[in-house]
Amino acid sequence: MTLTDQSTQVRPGEELDAAVIDPYLKGHIPGLQGSPTISQFPGGASNLTYLVAYPGKEFVLRRPPFGHKAKSAHDMGREFRILNQLNAGFPYCPKAHVHCTDEALIGGEFYVMERVNGIILRSDIPAELDLDAGRTEALCKSFIDRLVELHQVDYQACGLADLGKPEGYVQRQIEGWASRYEKALTPDAPRWEQVIAWLREKMPADHPRPGIVHNDYRFDNVILDSTNPMRIIGVLDWEMATIGDPLMDLGNSLAYWIEAGDPAPVQLMRRQPSNAPGMLTRQQFVDYYAERAGIRIDNFDFYYCYGLFRLAGIVQQIYYRFFHGQTQDKRFAQFIHMNKLLEHMSLQLIGKSSL
Repeated sequence: MTLTDQSTQVRPGEELDAAVIDPYLKGHIPGLQGSPTISQFPGGASNLTYLVAYPGKEFVLRRPPFGHKAKSAHDMGREFRILNQLNAGFPYCPKAHVHCTDEALIGGEFYVMERVNGIILRSDIPAELDLDAGRTEALCKSFIDRLVELHQVDYQACGLADLGKPEGYVQRQIEGWASRYEKALTPDAPRWEQVIAWLREKMPADHPRPGIVHNDYRFDNVILDSTNPMRIIGVLDWEMATIGDPLMDLGNSLAYWIEAGDPAPVQLMRRQPSNAPGMLTRQQFVDYYAERAGIRIDNFDFYYCYGLFRLAGIVQQIYYRFFHGQTQDKRFAQFIHMNKLLEHMSLQLIGKSSL
């Protein structure tokens, strides 16, 4: 059994023409020999991801979904630029090689980056890794260390100061997600009115030191060294990265962090091995982050509650498409229950909060 992510046959309707891709890449990436084979990575719900394999060299090609016209939601140039420039300050970004703006070539813009070959953890830690509680705790802390490292990158030195606007970031996120949630409401969805009112009332000032915000930092976006799974060698999925408040990013990550002691309904939402023996609890996660970042975090209830609300917004946007027949994926039918559970978790948090 292989533990590294494997590409498979390209899905019907999403094929790429190797005879078109090959001369373009050879004209932009020196040293390529032979003919490529193209396969597809099956995961992901946003941009399409392919493996382009030459003899001795492998690349990953990313492009928007076929038929998608909203460039702002699938900005290949923005992703390419982040990878290309952030790598100077955060060496876990895959190296980006080329960005093609000629949509006539394959029917859309695309970019090509190096393939970082390694292990990506999904719901559970594979038994083959033989990670006991001590090693799992060390891996968890390494995962947090990389987040701290990202938030401390000198984004101005990387030429990314214009990537986002840090002033007013906290308020923009609350109001933005409140607006997006309102637009995605369905008759069976909770309204989240009490939670939104609480977030508006308890809203803190922006963090005095803004940083690169990943906006989707989870274990399944982190690549482990296949020869030493304790070592993180890559971080993926930069399409939502911006400049903003690092504690809001921490709240995003903790919203996905289901710990071992969470009740059974919450466990059903888990998509990463955050419940494994040795993994830190959410409070331990926050405490360790604060220690490594050299800051105090006195009001994390706000950031965690924001993360839960943002996650509900994402879930409801997907459910809205299912409710209105825009997608037939039956997995999404359950998203309304996830939304209601997230509201329940938020209300419980607010009820216990000292803010």
